Amino acid sequence: MFEQLFNKPEMKERRRALRKRMTPAEVALWSMIRKRQLEGKRFLRQYSVGYYIVDFCCPEHKLVIELDGEVHNSEEAKAYDAARTLFLESVGFTVLRFENLEVFDYPERTLDEIRRYLK
Repeated sequence: MFEQLFNKPEMKERRRALRKRMTPAEVALWSMIRKRQLEGKRFLRQYSVGYYIVDFCCPEHKLVIELDGEVHNSEEAKAYDAARTLFLESVGFTVLRFENLEVFDYPERTLDEIRRYLK
């Protein structure tokens, strides 16, 4: 039996809440990739794959972009992130992770890294 994998209806309110309170790094990256600004590709923010909500996704290239702040440094968070990445990869996605500071300190390098996966 087919189970909806993307943007499950029961996740809608959570996705909406996350879009309303994006981190400063998410806002900064979103301003650089929204409206097909990067290589003409469409990115979605707070997109759900299964029961995971990813920061950004380019469905056309099955690319997920995750921004990690200090909260991701604990052992629990690292284990959760690893399991999440394994799941996303198991359904065909490539996961790129950036530290929040990279978006602010090296925006062009961040965009260049994303571009590599869009070609």
